[in-house]
Amino acid sequence: MILDLDIGNTLSKWRLKDRDSSEIRSRGAVWTREEWRPGADIPDLDVVEAVRIASVARRSVLDQTVELLRSEVGLVHVARSTPEALGVTNGYLETGRLGVDRWMGVLAAYQLAGGCCSVDCGSAITIDFVLPGGRHLGGYIVPGLRLMKESLQLGTRNVAIDPDTEAEELLLPGRRTVEAVNHGIYMAAVSAVNRIYCEVCDREGVALPLLLTGGDARVVSRGIHVPHGVWPDMVYGGLEACFPLTASERAGRMSGAPRVPVPAALGKIRAGLAFSMLL
Repeated sequence: MILDLDIGNTLSKWRLKDRDSSEIRSRGAVWTREEWRPGADIPDLDVVEAVRIASVARRSVLDQTVELLRSEVGLVHVARSTPEALGVTNGYLETGRLGVDRWMGVLAAYQLAGGCCSVDCGSAITIDFVLPGGRHLGGYIVPGLRLMKESLQLGTRNVAIDPDTEAEELLLPGRRTVEAVNHGIYMAAVSAVNRIYCEVCDREGVALPLLLTGGDARVVSRGIHVPHGVWPDMVYGGLEACFPLTASERAGRMSGAPRVPVPAALGKIRAGLAFSMLL
């Protein structure tokens, strides 16, 4: 088995993948802790032959996790943000400062779609752009749904937005405080993604495929105006592309990858952007 880890500042997500069949056998998540120790909520390391890690947690958390896993598992791969990988040139001035989860998402999206816009809807919403040919432009970071809700300090932080709620309902004025908060932060999040995507495509003169990932991708997806795909395993896809361990991965196939969304015509994107600027 292969253990893939996506360690965030708040939540650590994991999955077990069969090395022979490339099937995902199980998955889960735990709160990021000082030490990542096997237990009831973490898979049995006895069945693990190799580990792949993408971590944005504190360095001490990563170091302790790697030390533990290397004592139990022979092969441990740790992803890093590099100046170039898999045909993509990192757009950050200090390439190592780009969050490795964003870098893995960018690499996976580029392997799937070529030039692309990758959006990770987690604690923060990150929006990255790669042009055809592999030049990463950099990106944008805005507060995620939960961070925005917590910042208001109105006692609504534990009332989540239902991901199955229709976007039209979420865009209406709220008639209770919880609704007003949920609808307001939803409007802020989807407006940011829509506007940033259109602005960059307009400036660069190219309509890019748009891919969403992260815990809030499903709900944010409902308010995105342009064709797009949702890929929950996009960060894992980057780990697969960087450290291929199965026959399927070596052939370039990434788990759970959606069909590449056909973007709207650039003229339509520009027309929508021009209209929004008049409002």
